[in-house]
Amino acid sequence: MIKSELVQKLADENPNLFHRDVERIVSIVFQEISDALARGDRVELRGFGAFSVKHRPARVGRNPRSGEAVHIEEKWSPFFKAGKELRDRLNGEGRFSTAAQQQPAE
Repeated sequence: MIKSELVQKLADENPNLFHRDVERIVSIVFQEISDALARGDRVELRGFGAFSVKHRPARVGRNPRSGEAVHIEEKWSPFFKAGKELRDRLNGEGRFSTAAQQQPAE
């Protein structure tokens, strides 16, 4: 699902709201999550999961072609940990079938 599909689904389920208002609300929610992560805050959505940032210290890596040592700068990476309810839903009955997972991409 992409952002426009999410907006359309929410607009369809809430006919009392204008499509442009739903689009603005979704954009504000994503912006607030991004802003909180940029400040180093954790964003927890109970039953869904938690967004946070993890520090990746500088390290020495290897160029896979030449084997040459390469310095990799430190960075902060976004991290998502699924909540128990989401994990249970994905691993319980009604989850997507194994056959669907194994179909080759077209």
